[in-house]
Amino acid sequence: MITPGRIVAFVAGIVFAAAPSLVAIQAMRNATATVTPATVATAQTPVSGEFIRTYLLNNPEVIRDAFFELERRQAEAEKKQRVAQISDNESILFNSTRQAVLGNPEGDVTLVEFMDYNCGYCKRAHGDMNRLIEEDPNLRVVLKEFPVLGQPSVEAAHVAAAVNLVAPESYAAFHDKLMTSKGRANGQKAIAAAKEIGIEDDVLAAALKDPEVGATIEEAYGLAKTLGLTGTPAYVVGDEVVFGAVGFDELRAKIKAVRECGSTSC
Repeated sequence: MITPGRIVAFVAGIVFAAAPSLVAIQAMRNATATVTPATVATAQTPVSGEFIRTYLLNNPEVIRDAFFELERRQAEAEKKQRVAQISDNESILFNSTRQAVLGNPEGDVTLVEFMDYNCGYCKRAHGDMNRLIEEDPNLRVVLKEFPVLGQPSVEAAHVAAAVNLVAPESYAAFHDKLMTSKGRANGQKAIAAAKEIGIEDDVLAAALKDPEVGATIEEAYGLAKTLGLTGTPAYVVGDEVVFGAVGFDELRAKIKAVRECGSTSC
C-alpha cells in the first residue's frame, strides 16, 4: 500500500541521491558563484533535512512525479509477484479435482473465476461468462467457490460444491439457476435449486457431509489468499489476475491474447 510515509521516504531517497548534482547546478545558476573545489566538496557532503525541505518547497512537482513513479513501481512489483504465484500454483489453480469446469473441458485457453453467489457484480458478469462460452467453443472455464459475503454465501457455496461432487454434469444448470435467482442466496435456496435440476434429497444430504465439500472451499480460500484476492469476481487468465467485473470485451481480448501470444500482454 502506498502511504504518505512511503512517499516521503521515496522522495527523500531521490533528493539524497541527486543532492551532489543539485548543489553543483545551483552554484552554476548563481551569477556570482563559481564552481570551485570547495563547491565540489560541498556537493559530496551529506545533505540535511532542511536542504530536502527547501528543495521540495521550491520544486513541489517532484512529490507528484515521485508518487506516480512509486505507484508504477509498486504495481509492476505486484504484477511480477502474481505471475510467479500463478506459476507456482498452476496445477491446483487450473486443474484441481475440486473445481467446476464449464465450456470446453479440452479448451486451449482456461479462464478461472472466483465467485460468490451473493455478489451483485458476479451476477452481472454471469451473462458475460455465458456469452464467452457460447461464442468461443475452445474456451475452458473453471469456477472457484469463493464465498466472501457472509454465512449465507458459505452455505450456498457448500451446496454448489456438493452438487459438483455428485453430479458434475448438472453443475452448469445449477449454477445458472442460483446465479440468476432473485434475492439473497443461502443454503436453503441452493438446495431448492439443486432439487429443481433433479438431484435427490438423500444424495445431496450425503454429499454435504463429505469432507471434500469443505476442502473445496478451503482450497479456494487458500488460492485467493496467495493471489491477494479480497473480493469477487476475480479472474485468472494466462499469467494475469484480473480484478472485478471488467466486462465481456476485456475478457475476450485477454483470452484472444493468451491464445495468440501465450500471455495477456502480446
